[in-house]
Amino acid sequence: MSDPESDGAESDELEAVLARVRDRVVPGPAERDRLRAVAAELVERTREAVADLPVEADVVQVGSTARGTWVSGDRDIDLFVRFDANLDREQLEEYGLAVGHAVLPDGHEEYAEHPYVKGTYEGFDVDLVPCHDVETAGDLVSAVDRTPFHDAYLSARLDDDLAADVVLAKAFLKGIGAYGSDLRTEGFSGYLTELLVLEFGGFVPLVESARSWHPPVEFDPEGHAEATFEDPLVVVDPTDPTRNVAAVLSAGNAARFQHYARELIAAPRVGLFEPDELDPLDAADVRDHLDRRETTPAAVVFDAPDLVDDQLWPQLRRSLDGIVRGLNGRGFDVLRAQAMVDDDRAEREPTGPVRVALYAELEVAERPAVERHDGPPVAVRKHAASFYESYADDVDPETYGPFIDGDRYVVEREREFTTARAYLESDAAGDVALGAQVEPAFADRDVLVGDAVATLASTFGTALREFYEPHP
Repeated sequence: MSDPESDGAESDELEAVLARVRDRVVPGPAERDRLRAVAAELVERTREAVADLPVEADVVQVGSTARGTWVSGDRDIDLFVRFDANLDREQLEEYGLAVGHAVLPDGHEEYAEHPYVKGTYEGFDVDLVPCHDVETAGDLVSAVDRTPFHDAYLSARLDDDLAADVVLAKAFLKGIGAYGSDLRTEGFSGYLTELLVLEFGGFVPLVESARSWHPPVEFDPEGHAEATFEDPLVVVDPTDPTRNVAAVLSAGNAARFQHYARELIAAPRVGLFEPDELDPLDAADVRDHLDRRETTPAAVVFDAPDLVDDQLWPQLRRSLDGIVRGLNGRGFDVLRAQAMVDDDRAEREPTGPVRVALYAELEVAERPAVERHDGPPVAVRKHAASFYESYADDVDPETYGPFIDGDRYVVEREREFTTARAYLESDAAGDVALGAQVEPAFADRDVLVGDAVATLASTFGTALREFYEPHP
């Protein structure tokens, strides 16, 4: 049985930490007033641009800055221009981009499900996105059409206290490295975070609950699920019951949230709300780790295909999985592996391709010249005879057998690759399930094995620190 006085002391300690964090992360009146003024200017500029079109449309501000749930210092304003649901996609794109460039003349085009304009205005980062004005989120023409429904749902339910707790939750998730629904992070989106805080009625009840989650965990805010989901965390979209808001969230980030929820309750500290700033390893640091671990590192390095992160990272992970399966299947026993991207390339070289690496640490560096290959049991006549005959006629001096071991035929034959380097440099390494757009770039690859990987520190130093100094 817990000690009430001890529980009270822990609660006081946690509240003291949260009060300090609130002072830092919840936007103050001046910041809110400034953002409202700039957003109002942008909305007016957008309405003026819409008035010049041959079709009708309206503009709505969405996202965390519309709901008062942004972390202090974030400077994002999201404006959606809603066109008639019957407007065809080509016209939507044409008119949407025209409005975007009129409002943000120095902006540039980016692409989600369709193109939109991104730029800056008065020091704020602005996304101006066209969408269809559909009746319900279930009627959407493209995925972005549901965003205004998300905003309306949350705006009607989040009061000032809950909004402040959402900010705490976002700061916490940023601090532990689990915030962001991009396909590199695979973390908690802003919308997911807000729904969870709303579901539990605050940040503290959320983390207290998360300590005891046993995935799969499902929440259905409106009680109208119409689909079965197989994700570690399921939060049924209250505006679209066919969608799991947490679908992008990886099992690792769900577990990371649970781990640090326990940490926060057990030992409250401000540091959990502050992201680690990792210093890159240098070549000497990498060699020290290699000497201590006595493993064999191997890296396949190549130029990244020209893709945005949300396209690149799934392909890199798919390629890494394929390489790991190939290494394991040939007996090199991968201890751990990670995809790496040269994020700082632009600071060194404003132009030129980004380098990426598929990095694996191997428990086995070299295999013997022969490998055992088991055939079927002798009693399985048809298959056993076929196996025996195929090797009995083999005149290869490197093949031993066939012979009987126990109840089955066995041969010991020449191994195709005795070193990881030989495999990674071979055509066979490109035969695994690589990402479709990674495959051509992979053909022009460099392979580094052993101490040679230390030279990668100048390009992938931060990722190497993450690899060799792992933490939850």
